[in-house]
Amino acid sequence: QVQLVESGGGLVQAGGSLRLSCAASGRTFSSYRMGWFRQPPGKEREFVAVINLSGGSTFYADSVEGRFTVSRDNAKNTVFLQMNSLKPEDTAVYYCAAKWPNEPLRASTLAGSYNYWGRGTQVTVSP
Repeated sequence: QVQLVESGGGLVQAGGSLRLSCAASGRTFSSYRMGWFRQPPGKEREFVAVINLSGGSTFYADSVEGRFTVSRDNAKNTVFLQMNSLKPEDTAVYYCAAKWPNEPLRASTLAGSYNYWGRGTQVTVSP
């Protein structure tokens, strides 16, 4: 069982930056592949980024490639999402999620394949 709590969301102007954190409970954090998803207003939840167990491999949605960076600190049971050059279309509730690494990293883009979810943190980007 893993409990996830996101933080770091807020209101920022276009072009600005935010760093989201996701703190995980439990002693098996390093056994989980960690993903970030977002749900814009009135839309479905969508994949943002995923990171492997060690933090050495990552994969991003095309919409955030080059602007967002996912990282993790297994000693602190925390995964991060550094978001730069933010755009109004990045406005959404951002969720972190955990899953067993039972597929290639690039296949871990479906929300339904994740086992544990946080409650989300709101990110609002003003024009």
